[in-house]
Amino acid sequence: MFNALVVEKNDDGKTSASVQQIGEDRLPEGDVTVAVEYSTVNYKDGLCIGPGGGLVRNYPHVPGIDFAGTVETSDDPRYKAGDKVVLTGWRVGEAYWGGYSQKARVKADWLVPLPDGLDTKQAMAVGTAGFTAMLAVMALEDHGIKDGPVLVTGAAGGVGSVATAILASLGHEVAGVTGRPETADYLKSLGATQIVAREELNETTKRPLEAETWGGCVDAVGGEMLARVLGQMKYGASVAAVGLAGGAGLPATVIPFLLRGVNLLGIDSVMQPYDNRLRAWERIAKDLPMDKLDAMVQPAVLSDLPALGRDILKGQVRGRVVVDVNA
Repeated sequence: MFNALVVEKNDDGKTSASVQQIGEDRLPEGDVTVAVEYSTVNYKDGLCIGPGGGLVRNYPHVPGIDFAGTVETSDDPRYKAGDKVVLTGWRVGEAYWGGYSQKARVKADWLVPLPDGLDTKQAMAVGTAGFTAMLAVMALEDHGIKDGPVLVTGAAGGVGSVATAILASLGHEVAGVTGRPETADYLKSLGATQIVAREELNETTKRPLEAETWGGCVDAVGGEMLARVLGQMKYGASVAAVGLAGGAGLPATVIPFLLRGVNLLGIDSVMQPYDNRLRAWERIAKDLPMDKLDAMVQPAVLSDLPALGRDILKGQVRGRVVVDVNA
């Protein structure tokens, strides 16, 4: 028997989450059984835990869209007992049981060997948010980051925090956008050299183009803020868009794309090819300064998750929440 956070649908159609003891016979089918050590709390986890059920279609359900741990058993020759592994994406924790459990069973194709230089706790301090941030940075590099500050929207959140730290470690000047003035010192500790108030980018304007300001952008917000940022990019610069917190709509014109050659790069961390996932994790181990992780991390245990799920939906969670599933 082992502990897991189980979300169940009640007779009234609402859901409830509680820590329960379950057996391996309840785990889904898969090639590899992992003794989970750490998971994280992301926005999707909040949706899955919340009373409306969010992204979950089948109950009972174990949320947790990522995890890191040690292989216990494997039917796949690529993994053997004792191997350290990390998993992000593939709708784990949404359509498939996830990381808020002391054991998980998954398809081998979904796993990546933990690269040298990272332990399981550090891997989840990075987590899906940090993995997504690295994918965004890699996409900007592939298209060429221009001279000038690189803008990071939603900079105090999970994706934004790691993107800020990575970009700063690579020698870029980073401008962090936040709606909470009290996070300015935190962002500066991660390497941001400029703090931009969210209100500045939420102001409406009829001008499709403004002064060329940003040499690149990791956008974790979307919506109207993304539309405003597009008009401020330098010629040929790129925006790597990773989030929809500001909405799925894009009230923009084609002018930034036609007259400034701006590139809008969509980043999807869910179904990345194996080689790209491995490259991203190896880059994280190499380029993310590990001393910055401590400033980003809030510790949690399984029993904390129902409240944390509500908090992250309200935008009240800063940085990364690392869940010790065995504590």
